[in-house]
Order: sequence, then C-alpha cells, then structure tokens
Amino acid sequence: MNQETPNKLGLIAGRGVYPRLLAESAREQGVEYVFAVAFKKETNPIIERVADKVIWLNFGQLNAMLNALKQSGVKQAVMAGQITPTHLFQLKPDRRALDLLMQLRVRNAETIFSAVGDELKSIGVELMPAHLFMESAMPTAGQLSLREPTVQEQQDMDMGFNVAKVTSGLAIGQTVVIKEGTILAVEAFEGTDETLIRAGRMGGPGAVVVKAAKKGHDMRFDIPVIGMHTMKVLKKIKASVLAVEASRTILLDRGKIIEKADSIGLCFCASEVHDHDR
Repeated sequence: MNQETPNKLGLIAGRGVYPRLLAESAREQGVEYVFAVAFKKETNPIIERVADKVIWLNFGQLNAMLNALKQSGVKQAVMAGQITPTHLFQLKPDRRALDLLMQLRVRNAETIFSAVGDELKSIGVELMPAHLFMESAMPTAGQLSLREPTVQEQQDMDMGFNVAKVTSGLAIGQTVVIKEGTILAVEAFEGTDETLIRAGRMGGPGAVVVKAAKKGHDMRFDIPVIGMHTMKVLKKIKASVLAVEASRTILLDRGKIIEKADSIGLCFCASEVHDHDR
C-alpha cells in the first residue's frame, strides 16, 4: 500500500475468491478488523472465516448496507468480486436503491457503483481502489509465461489492446478475442468466460485474448481480474495467448495462474499501454 493502513476496513464482497484473498492480504498488511457485507447467492461463505463480522444481504438492499457500514465504524471500504450479470435484472431494490437508480440516465457498472460510492461518502465512508492490498497481484509489463508470442500473435495483441480501449470506453466490455487479424468476439454483458466460449466456438484453436481497463478507468471498482476459472476456459477453447494490461489487472492466485499457463503452452504476458492511449 502507498498510504497509511487503516485499523478497520469495510469489505463489500461479491463472488469468487477475490474477496477472500483481499481480506487475507489486508490482515497481512496490518488491518486489525474486517467488516464484510456479503450477498446471498453471490458471496462465497468462506468470507465468514476471514472477516471479523459479516452481514448477509440481498443484492439491492442499499439502505441496510449503508446502515451496517455506518454502525460498524469503518471509515474506508473496498469493493471486491463481481455480481452475476443476470442478477442486475433480477434486482429487488429497496427505496434508497430505487431512488439511486432512477437518477441514473445510463445504468452500467461504472455509473451504478460510482453512485454507490457517493452514497458511502454521504455516511462518512470512503470507497477505496479495488486493488487495495492487492498490488503484488498486479503484474508489471513483461513476459509471465515461458512461451513468447509469435509475430502474428504480437500483431493480434496490439490490435486487441487498441480495440479494447475503444469498446470498453463505450461500456461494452474489457475483453477482445482475435485470431489472425480477425476479431472473433468482444465482451458484452455476458462476462469474460462466456465471451471466450463464444469466440472458441466460432474461431477454433489459436485465439489471442486481450483484457484491458478502459480509458480513464475508475480503479475503485470493476477493474480487470483473471482467475483460475478463466484459465480453465482458455484451455478448453485452446487459446494461444492471454495478454493483460500491466499494472491495471489483478491476477488471483498469481503463481498458480502462471503455472497453469505454462502447463497448457499458453503465451501469457502483461503489456504496457501508453498514457496517450488511455
């Protein structure tokens, strides 16, 4: 961390291993008390083992979440883990959440979570960057796997980052899949894994997968994340390359991910994106 470590931390926990890993890392870096807000049918129950206190809510209970965080005494909070995309359409918002949504002309991860951040600020809780305590999981530029890209794969990677910056800036998605100069798939609402499966079905083996944060990305939420499940999907579709944006992507269980890449012969690298491209 580049700032003073708080004694108490609020953790708004979505699905996957990310919330657990962040809580464990926070402990290692000096956080003494973790208060977690967990969501039914989303958050892994293992959060009970790593947090001092957990309150379970239905997704959409904004007022209950704000009251719980305020009563907990935390002054800083972080969002970790995603929410299943389809659950956004099955949302049963309370009055406060409904009022928030009604004020938004455009509803996507950035606008919704930014508005939630404003609500947190109103009760004296600062929403911190989503990679808080996870800096070691964010690779700098360079080769991560043993296998390096071919000339064609490098060209596809360069094209992929250019496309990803444009599409993610339009709130379309962070992942682009390319093969030999042809765009097979761009991530939409379905999420990364479903995008990969769609691309593999159309293009077959040998795809180049690029994942990048959007221009001006708000690092408090929805930053690019790669986990073991995605690596398994890459193996399934027989992808050739995974390229992520350096210093702006979180690798969950980094060592295992790199080991998996080498075991399946995947070229895995982190690429720097120049400031003028952001």
